[in-house]
Amino acid sequence: MAEHRTLDAPADPLADPPPPAYSLRRDVSFSALLAGLIAVVVCYSGPLVVVLAAARAGHLDQAHTASWIWAISIGSGVTSLLLSWRTRLPVITAWSTPGTALLVSSLGAYSYPEAIGAYLVSGVAVTVLAVTGLFGRLVRAIPAAVVNAMLAGILFSFGTEIFTSLHTAPVVVLAALAAYLTAKRLLPRYAVPAALLVGAVAAACTVGLPLDLGHGGLTRPVLTVPAFGGAALVGLALPLTLVALASQNAPGLGVLRGFGYQPDDRLLVGATGVVSILLAPFGGPGVNIAAITAAICAGPESHPQPRRRYPAGMSIGVLYLLVGCFGGVLVSLFSALPAALVAVVGGVALIGAFQGSLAAALAEERGREAAAVTFLATTSGMTLFGVGAAFWGLLLGVGTQLVLGAGTARGGRSGAAQPEPRAVRKPG
Repeated sequence: MAEHRTLDAPADPLADPPPPAYSLRRDVSFSALLAGLIAVVVCYSGPLVVVLAAARAGHLDQAHTASWIWAISIGSGVTSLLLSWRTRLPVITAWSTPGTALLVSSLGAYSYPEAIGAYLVSGVAVTVLAVTGLFGRLVRAIPAAVVNAMLAGILFSFGTEIFTSLHTAPVVVLAALAAYLTAKRLLPRYAVPAALLVGAVAAACTVGLPLDLGHGGLTRPVLTVPAFGGAALVGLALPLTLVALASQNAPGLGVLRGFGYQPDDRLLVGATGVVSILLAPFGGPGVNIAAITAAICAGPESHPQPRRRYPAGMSIGVLYLLVGCFGGVLVSLFSALPAALVAVVGGVALIGAFQGSLAAALAEERGREAAAVTFLATTSGMTLFGVGAAFWGLLLGVGTQLVLGAGTARGGRSGAAQPEPRAVRKPG
């Protein structure tokens, strides 16, 4: 029997060419690397103070405190670097600031080995909920307008801090803001780096720019054998799990979806859960998907093309690892930056993300009531049962949506005005 041969159909010369293959050498950009640097500065200049306060509340010595910082830095670095490379998305991970704030008031009530045991149990719970898909299905059921309103609420306080910092360092704030606006008009891609550079110069000339490099040397992690006490499991493990899922991972995934990405929640949250388990004996309370720093790296300031923003996630991963290995030098440097400089640089870096998410939240009239409730609840900063305002904003927004019966779009695709990263095509 003669062989039947089928010829391929001729290519359509008018069809758009397929997107080019990913290449780190081609995709990396200065703006993406700067976005990672700015995100690290924002991360260590503020939330690190909460970590130190929690360590003092738990009566930890210097060695165990350094091990804690090592664990959260190494965990965040490994997951940010590898997940960004694996998914080609700007995946940013970090430790939970609300969870650390919870430890400030709770850690002193338990022995340190019991706290380590609670960290382990919390990591296992997060991992199981992630890999089974239960957490992801709940997140995907949230309306797009509510997700974008939550993101706008998270970013709101960072924007207002630009102006509330005026009374402490007006020269620094105004110089950085003027540099941002000028560069935005002339060189939009470098508006945020210009604000950082001019703000640093202004700080050095006015309030001072201390360059305290600490004592140097590699950080030595301390291994602690966990103990499992019933009181610690209820008082620490359960609240930490709720905070990790509701106040960190849900908003973090919402940020990525708000910029048009389609993150694999099982992979991302599951990976952070596994890393949290491995690093818990060294003092790490857990690693989560980040929201605030993710908005810096996933937004247009990182790169105009969404498919070329993943190097920002890899950049922050490398910087996390450096901070973890050389914490005595780099943590001191980040902590010494003037608060006003951190506030204005972080604020201008998030202006684009804020206006995009707010516009998307209010784009459809049917979902505006729920979006308004979500935004107001998120910006309130309230905390109930140890869970932060971002979760309650989501919950109240979804409740409003159900009561009013508004049929906005649901699911993973958010309404933000960002193109789908894997569907971006070059001009024909």
